[in-house]
Amino acid sequence: MKRLGYAVLALACAAAGALTSVVLAGGVGAAGFLTTTGTTGTTTTPLPSLIAPGVTISGVPVGGMTAEEAETVVRERFELPLPLVLDRKHRLAPPPEALGATPHFDEAITKALTAPPGAAIALPVLIDGNVVRAYVLRVSKRFYRKPVDAQVFLRRLKPVIVAERPGLVVNRLALTTSIVQRLRATSRVRVKIRHSSQPATTQRSAFRSVIVIRRGSNQLLLYRYDHLRRTFRVATGQSIYPTPLGRFNILVKWKNPWWYPPNSRWAKGQKPIPPGPNNPLGTRWMGLSAPGVGIHGTPNPASIGYSVSHGCIRMYIADAEWLFNVVDVGTTVFIVSA
Repeated sequence: MKRLGYAVLALACAAAGALTSVVLAGGVGAAGFLTTTGTTGTTTTPLPSLIAPGVTISGVPVGGMTAEEAETVVRERFELPLPLVLDRKHRLAPPPEALGATPHFDEAITKALTAPPGAAIALPVLIDGNVVRAYVLRVSKRFYRKPVDAQVFLRRLKPVIVAERPGLVVNRLALTTSIVQRLRATSRVRVKIRHSSQPATTQRSAFRSVIVIRRGSNQLLLYRYDHLRRTFRVATGQSIYPTPLGRFNILVKWKNPWWYPPNSRWAKGQKPIPPGPNNPLGTRWMGLSAPGVGIHGTPNPASIGYSVSHGCIRMYIADAEWLFNVVDVGTTVFIVSA
């Protein structure tokens, strides 16, 4: 009877030992441990925790991954350069660290490990505003372009016009905001560098009319931009009172002007002359930036074609009236010796 009791006890112990040694498929014990058997005996290791299916960290799928695996893929995504695009020729790709971004992967992974399936976790990113602003300032200086005015000059006595070029100014506030948003979202979608155009002060339209006066041949040529529109015979200054050479502009336009004697020896003692048939300026006066010099009509048509004036450019009255209606104040006037 005593031997029977020992036998029952031995069977019970054997059964208990068998229960504790149950191993699931893949070497995973029923208690959730990895069971391995070696020469030194059997050891059990806790299985690593896995992130629930469908969980994302700032848009990066990490479901079913361990903490280490999740950090690796999120880090790889975050450390990609941020593409900044001004146009087809001007592109930048700064790394996040150059933009003052410091990600906290551990905090995001900790939340992901306890998150329910399908949860969206945001990667905390600390951004140094001073670093971002300094970088944006460098970008704005790099791409800044000063506006260039349209210009006109003579080539072989004909006007050549160079069109204006607008300036470029980067919108620093918009660029700073976009960079911060992309860094916090770990998005590497390209950022358009928003900018504005600075118009030039002088547009090409300022040279819609250009006048070239050939003093030697007593001709006035009117150009529409750089195309000859009309040629006039004129009178220019006599040798003692020559019409000045150079580049000038029309400063004033007067209809039916008064003539006032200039402060010159030839006009000493003369009195002002009101508008009328005897006015030496005719019916129109276009004063130039050369002191005392202008383009005007004349009641003496016989003088046209000769160098007989006191420096002004005389025209037939009808021609002066036509020209007066075509040109504007500010029109460029070249006077050359040819």
